Amino acid sequence: MTRTVETTAAKPVMSTGELAHLGEGSVAYLRKMSSDDLRGRFPGLSEIAPGLELWALFAANGQPILLADERDRALAGAMENDLTTVATH
Repeated sequence: MTRTVETTAAKPVMSTGELAHLGEGSVAYLRKMSSDDLRGRFPGLSEIAPGLELWALFAANGQPILLADERDRALAGAMENDLTTVATH
């Protein structure tokens, strides 16, 4: 006896567009970066000393929000803007 199993593709839970906007306006990520890496991420950044360790806060879509010299200051900036933060490694 041969048994045939029908399979159907599951419908995605959310569309690509919905996924791209997930967390927008409510989630931000915190990342420790060197001043050397920041030049490309913060286009309006004025001259900054090389080799500094800074904390950067980014919106869920990757847009830069703020820079701080201490983690607590970056977290305070997120709280002031009612953003839930996540850390990246």
